[in-house]
Amino acid sequence: MHICMDWRAVKFDWNRARAFLVTAEEGSLSAAARALGMAQPTLGRQVDALEQELKLVLFERVGRGLTLTPSGLELLDHVRAMGDAASKVSLSAAGQSQSIEGLICIAASETYALHILPPIIAKLRRLEPGINIEIVASNTPSDLRRREADIAIRNFRPSEPDLIAKKIRDVPARLYATPQYIENIGNPKLPYDLRNAEFINIDNTGALITGLGAIGISVTKANFPVMTESYNVMWELVKQGVGIGILDGNIGDAEPLVERVLPDMEPMMFPIWLVAHRELNTSRRIRMVFDLLATSLAGD
Repeated sequence: MHICMDWRAVKFDWNRARAFLVTAEEGSLSAAARALGMAQPTLGRQVDALEQELKLVLFERVGRGLTLTPSGLELLDHVRAMGDAASKVSLSAAGQSQSIEGLICIAASETYALHILPPIIAKLRRLEPGINIEIVASNTPSDLRRREADIAIRNFRPSEPDLIAKKIRDVPARLYATPQYIENIGNPKLPYDLRNAEFINIDNTGALITGLGAIGISVTKANFPVMTESYNVMWELVKQGVGIGILDGNIGDAEPLVERVLPDMEPMMFPIWLVAHRELNTSRRIRMVFDLLATSLAGD
């Protein structure tokens, strides 16, 4: 049975609804404007216009930010559903595209974006010069369902049911330091010998301490005098002789300024997964890049 919708009853502009949604999710007009790539005054006018159209107050100012009113909270779920529907339309359209030309957005950790992706991208540009590439280098996983990226390289298996994931291989994580630093701490031979060594911390959760403990290296917070969330910064600190760092062994072994710490020790292993949205599986462009990445990352 077909139900005819009275479109004349829809009294608000959908672009203004999007402005409201992104502002609510970002928490301020300035952050929302950056997310949408538009001027903050323009965004503010769209939100104001929506409030006037609906005859509702949607936000209250709190300091420099905004908080939703009860009316705004009630409206948010409905507008969020509209946003999800718009994303699905965009995904479906991208999946239908059979052109080998166009933009591909690849998300990867900053370390992989710096050390692993460049030769793969160079090969891709030679093979398919009609494909433009955007690289999102971030240690925070991109949301593929919201089209923050088309393809992502991750070190964990995704749990979202609408994503396609392919495990490429397991790679070794090893400890590295400069030869001078290794000599300064007495050329350690056993995990126990590292009990007083200094490490560069790249994790605030304590997972690195737990992981080292699992392989017999007993350390505490006192062993981590320097902290950074950036693997690239950590790696530069290691090369400067500040302390010991942990990195993908394929990258670490290629760096002439450092050596393996405890070279005979079994490495910690972690997986590489290649992830894309299920609806993008029908796009020749996405499939071509996905397959090239899979082959290159596997070392074939």
